[in-house]
Formats: sequence, C-alpha cells, structure tokens
Amino acid sequence: MTRPVIITCAVTGGEHSIALRNPHVPVTPEEIANECIAAAKAGAAVAHIHVRDIETKAATMDLALYREVVTRLRASNTDIIINLTCGPGAFYIPSDDNPQVAGPGSDLASPEARVAHILELKPEICSVDVVTFNHGGRVFMNTAAHLEQMAELIKSVGTKPELEAFDLGNVLHAKDLIKRGVINGPGLFQFCLGIPWGAPATVESMSYLRSHLPDDAVWAGFGVAAMEFPMAAAAVLLGGHVRVGLEDNIFLERGKLAEGNAPLVARAVDIIESIGDRVATPDEAREILGLR
Repeated sequence: MTRPVIITCAVTGGEHSIALRNPHVPVTPEEIANECIAAAKAGAAVAHIHVRDIETKAATMDLALYREVVTRLRASNTDIIINLTCGPGAFYIPSDDNPQVAGPGSDLASPEARVAHILELKPEICSVDVVTFNHGGRVFMNTAAHLEQMAELIKSVGTKPELEAFDLGNVLHAKDLIKRGVINGPGLFQFCLGIPWGAPATVESMSYLRSHLPDDAVWAGFGVAAMEFPMAAAAVLLGGHVRVGLEDNIFLERGKLAEGNAPLVARAVDIIESIGDRVATPDEAREILGLR
C-alpha cells in the first residue's frame, strides 16, 4: 500500500530579502491567503504562515494581519490546515556600546506577545523553534524558560506545536519538554536543514535527527534553496513528510524564479508520486497529526 505523505507549504516566511528578490512572494494578507489557497489546490495539506508589513515587506507580529489572513482562509472553500509561526520576536543584536542592551534590529518580545495570535485565532498547528543559534548577524534566541511559557500558553487553547529543530540538540531539548509533560507527546517535529549555522541539508543529517526522535513521533523535513527538492525526496524515502514553499526557496529550477507557491507544491507532488507514495489530503493529514 502507498503511504499518504503530508505536504506543508511555507508560503512567505519572514526573511526580508526573499520578498525583494522574487515579486511572487506574497506580502499583503489577501496575497498570503490566496497563495495558501493555490497551494492547497496544488496538493498542500498544511499552510505555514508568516505575515509581512505591507509597506516595508519585512516580518511583523501584527495581530490584525494574522487575523485577516486566517479569516480569509476560513471563509474560503479550502480546508487546508492552518499553521501559524511563533518565530518572530526572538532576534537579538547586542548594541555596540553595551552588549547587555539590545541594538537596532533586535525584536525580542515576551512569550505572551509571541503567541498572542495563537491565543486569539486558535490555529490547528503553530510552529515553535526549539533553538538558539547565530542567524546572519543576529542571535535567534529562545531561552528554555520562554519556550516553556510559550508551550503552556499554546496548550491552553488546544493548538498543536510543530517543533522546529535545526540540529540534534534541538531534538533532545524537545524530547525533554515532552518527557516532562510541557508538550504532549509523541510530538510533531520539523527538521530545518541547510540554514547557517544549523545542520546541513544532507541525507545523513536528516537520518541522524530522525534516529533520535521519540517513538511514534510524526516528522517532516526540508532543505533551503537548491536543496529544497532533494530534501523533499529524502524525507519521503526516510518515512517522513515534506515541506516546500517560497519561505525556503524562491526558484523552481536553477535561474528560474517560482511564479508562486503552487509550482513548488506541484513539484513536491511529482516527487512523492514518482517514489510510489501519494499525497495526503487535509483530512488524512489531520488523522496522521492527531488533530481530531
């Protein structure tokens, strides 16, 4: 029997540069919602969603923008699973004069502020980055205490956390949170590969992270840039699920910009089917992920 494989589409992300490099990266709530709908029609069961400042195109935590995207999706005729990010609010840059004080470009926010949109909108899934690491010229910082506070708040509204792991230590930290009951087991994991300075986008990395998961955990994996499709194939072969989208890669092939998220999802569908598996529907994905 063929295995149903879940495709998550990360439709826009929070990196400022990708919106400047590809005009098809959605920015407004209407554009983001429409890209989620197009991804669903192409085969995605889950939409992973950030929002952007409409004027600057930079990442934002504006609750009104999240509210509009979710309202549009829930009013549409798609039943795609909504997965809202909790990533913004974790960047720290020490000031030149006093490294104990945040400098320009920092966006550190309280755990309550980082999950305010989850508490109000109650998506089925939200992403939780179980990582602190150097990211460009900034530190992406998630202290243990902040992660636990976020997890408890997320649990209070019944949203399932997707545990984003960038290296082995992140998997081990997430397992500890599950063991102590901070997060309900067996866990939903997303391996984020190829982001400096995390684990590289290789089959060896993906297999190694998988080998340390809790028993019966559900997992997916992705690679950034040129490794998006190779890592999609690796995830299927290793028994996981797949993520693609303009957040992770703005090209359909070398030198050819993707004209939206749907072509990236369609490529993932081709990969899954060529291996002999099939694409999971949103309802099948809900069963696999324990959302009902």
